[in-house]
Amino acid sequence: MTNCLEGPGLKRSNIALPALERAFSFPWPHRTARRLAAALIAFSLAAPLALMPLEARAAAAKGPDTVADTAALIMDAVVNISTSQTVAPSRSVPTPELPPGSPFEEFFEEFFKRRQQQGEEQAPRRVSSLGSGFVIDASGFIVTNNHVIADADEVYANFADGSKLKAEIVGRDTKIDIALLKVTPEPDKPLKAVKFGNSDILRVGDWVMAIGNPFGLGGTLTVGVISARNRDINSGPYDNFLQTDAAINRGNSGGPLFNMEGDVVGINTAIISPSGGSIGIGFAVPSNTAIPIIAQLKEFGETRRGWIGVRIQQVTPEIAESLSLDRARGALIGSVNEDGPAAKGGLKAGDVVVSFDGKEVRDIRALPIIVADTPVDKEVEVVVIRKGQQETLKLVVGRLDEGTAAPSAAETPEQKPDTPPPVTTRKLMGVEMAEITPELRTRFKIKDELKGVVVMAVDAGSVAAERGIAAGNLIVEVNQEATLTPGDVENRLAALKKEGRRSALLMVADPEGQIRFTALPIE
Repeated sequence: MTNCLEGPGLKRSNIALPALERAFSFPWPHRTARRLAAALIAFSLAAPLALMPLEARAAAAKGPDTVADTAALIMDAVVNISTSQTVAPSRSVPTPELPPGSPFEEFFEEFFKRRQQQGEEQAPRRVSSLGSGFVIDASGFIVTNNHVIADADEVYANFADGSKLKAEIVGRDTKIDIALLKVTPEPDKPLKAVKFGNSDILRVGDWVMAIGNPFGLGGTLTVGVISARNRDINSGPYDNFLQTDAAINRGNSGGPLFNMEGDVVGINTAIISPSGGSIGIGFAVPSNTAIPIIAQLKEFGETRRGWIGVRIQQVTPEIAESLSLDRARGALIGSVNEDGPAAKGGLKAGDVVVSFDGKEVRDIRALPIIVADTPVDKEVEVVVIRKGQQETLKLVVGRLDEGTAAPSAAETPEQKPDTPPPVTTRKLMGVEMAEITPELRTRFKIKDELKGVVVMAVDAGSVAAERGIAAGNLIVEVNQEATLTPGDVENRLAALKKEGRRSALLMVADPEGQIRFTALPIE
């Protein structure tokens, strides 16, 4: 009969027994004593693992043992979204042009004429599409993606118990691709709802679950981890997606991404897939981005984003060096809208915003997201770096008018200028420049109110050419000092070179007055 203390595990541990005897200088003659020693060694080998911090032991795990209990609590709150819309018959294919007298001319005319007549007889047809969504309120409010219900004539929510309820669109936001629905009429009994979690505390490697309706297979659950945070996939101005390797396919759009506690931490929105199926790269709108937008849609039926009225650009390492910043950070103010909140608060072109309403502005992407999430009419503190010094300003956030397109410059007919009089120029940093004159203002169609040094030409292959400086631009400032003549530019460059600077920050304006900053190496 085999004794439990002599199992395989303890027999392996007996290898260390002689070492224990030597350590304690004590013989172990009796069998019971030797067994006790073996047990002590086994405990000593297991104890370090037992005493490991909880976080370290969790990291050593291969994954959750099961998510069945959590899934059972949240599955019924996930719905399939079905839509239908009326589509007009497709336009007929135009008859190809053939040489007169071609033997195929009569044949093709007859063929395409018959096809066009058949197309005219076709009636409008109904098309359907499928997506996912989830209930956030027991009274029937449902969240999904805007692209799931875009252009739909009818929207229905299909529940796990087989019931189907019509849904009305409460509001939508195209910029982060979210729509809020409300079932109608109100359900006879409260619906199963889920709550949002805090996406800001998610870490790369945290486990998550996606539930949705991939390829029409409703109630499908997949598990994965957070692969990355703050992803910009160029889908809109406020991109900060969560990336996950939990399988997301067509039909998962609008479905929830859960943490292991069953809280919604994301809204599944997009995938990267050459084949159309999941390759482990999916993207979800973070819950903390969606929550204020959903609240606005619920209350107002539209979004009410914050706005301060500036144009910004990235702080490159060259720009950071020219502004005496310790590193490339923040968002550089390129121009300020006249009478906008930023102008009223004292922000100026050339300021680098490093903090807004107590939140760090890491880069150019961060500022629009922070401003948009800030309540309208709230007074906030803005920390800027201006001429190497940190300043704190206050402004009142305005409301973004999302329906107004940016003004575009009116086109004027090209005119051939008369023979221009000779112009005195100077070349610096690969840029040939001259003092502005009425003739140059007319030649390059420069607005009357603009001041600066006119760029006459740029050396091909120069850094200035690579950075987009072109003839007709104006050099308005060099390192935040106004320049009106080529001499001003030369003097400013000499001063910077004496200070040990390697690059100069130029404020450049196009003929219409659009401002941007660029750094050029000082020769």
